Amino acid sequence: MKIKQMILAAAALVTGLFLTACGSSSSQSLQERIQEKGKLVVAISPDYAPFEFKALVDGKDTIVGADVQLAQAIADELGVELELSSMSFDNVLSSLQNGKADLAISGLSYTKERAKVYDFSVPYYETENAVLIKASDFDTYTDANSLAGKKVAVQKGTIEENLAKDQLSDSNIVALTAMGEAVNELKSDQVQAIDLEKPVAEGYLAQNSDLTLAAFALETDEGDAKAVAMPKDSGDLLKTVNKVIKRLKEEGKYQDFIADAAQLTGSQVE
Repeated sequence: MKIKQMILAAAALVTGLFLTACGSSSSQSLQERIQEKGKLVVAISPDYAPFEFKALVDGKDTIVGADVQLAQAIADELGVELELSSMSFDNVLSSLQNGKADLAISGLSYTKERAKVYDFSVPYYETENAVLIKASDFDTYTDANSLAGKKVAVQKGTIEENLAKDQLSDSNIVALTAMGEAVNELKSDQVQAIDLEKPVAEGYLAQNSDLTLAAFALETDEGDAKAVAMPKDSGDLLKTVNKVIKRLKEEGKYQDFIADAAQLTGSQVE
């Protein structure tokens, strides 16, 4: 009988320790878990120069760009290593829900709908729109109406996709997974224009003399800007990210990051 009681007591002790350990783990904030594992995992879609793209650096295929430098600054503030998790843009946000990434930094724009599911940082870059066309078509596509009945490429899941659908309703909007694919479609006359962000367009212009910016652009919503996304109720992590962004903006560093990235677009890897 005493042996049975001792066994039951031991089992209860083990169960109690297990539940205590589980309770301790679940009570940790996301920031604490990141610091405990010593690694910040950031979801990124590296096909959007100058924000994030692949380039040859010292002979190696490397993910670079302004957003990568922002991610590194956040990792440094947390005192952890940075791990970039590369994926298609339409999977970047969902990676936060399934726990595959801690942050998403990939030229993401804040929207009210997205904010219902994710936390967003303060803005780190104000959006500028552009329409990319072939240089030989500059006098053909002079305004939004001139693209009626034409194919206009956008990157799937971006704000630009919504802008194009709203403001180019008479055009055939072609949503593609990667911006590089859209540029190839334009150059081969599969589409007649691309709606995208101006810094991204300028990166492709530096590599393609046969392309140019149209004389018009689509209207963006006031306050439309790039922000860092993270799981809902991220608490301390959100505060830390905002702290880093505010410091970088005050110092003008993010604009420096874009300038640095522009120097690497010539070695961009598709």
